[in-house]
Amino acid sequence: MIYQNLSKFSLPKNFRGRSSIIVIIWWSIQNTLFAWSPQPFYGWRIFLLRLFGAQIGKQVNIRPTTKITYPWKLKIGNYCWIGDNCDLYNLGEIEIGNNVALAHRVYLCTGNHDYTKKSFDILAQKIKIEDEVWLPNDVFIGPGVTIGKGCVIGARSTVLNDMPEGMICYGYPAKPIRKRIVTQ
Repeated sequence: MIYQNLSKFSLPKNFRGRSSIIVIIWWSIQNTLFAWSPQPFYGWRIFLLRLFGAQIGKQVNIRPTTKITYPWKLKIGNYCWIGDNCDLYNLGEIEIGNNVALAHRVYLCTGNHDYTKKSFDILAQKIKIEDEVWLPNDVFIGPGVTIGKGCVIGARSTVLNDMPEGMICYGYPAKPIRKRIVTQ
């Protein structure tokens, strides 16, 4: 029984959303001008991302160690924080709302493979992070997931399904545990 034959794999036309040349230029810039910029140079990094098609709101802080596969598939609202060593593996779109905090080593993964086909076809599904969400350290968000407004995902959780608004969720896989209570 042959389960997968990678010699049969092919990348779908326009899968990346830009030419190979643009992808290579972005990756080169990300690994130099973006990554080498001093931490407080948030505006510089936002400028570079916008130059490559990212839609980014006001007062967004993205650390220089963040990796973004395709900026043209990224949309971030206002007043967001993207922490150190976050990986936005956006083969598909990633949409992040307003007032969202991603701590360190958060991994947003829009890509997957169809393991039911010998050709191991590549897939991409949008991730949506709604307003006022907090994703602490080492959280993994899988393809096609929506995190509801005001949700908190516990550190080191793996999220494979949508999470409801206003809940604290954690685990492997993450599950809603209790309501998020906010005091003045």
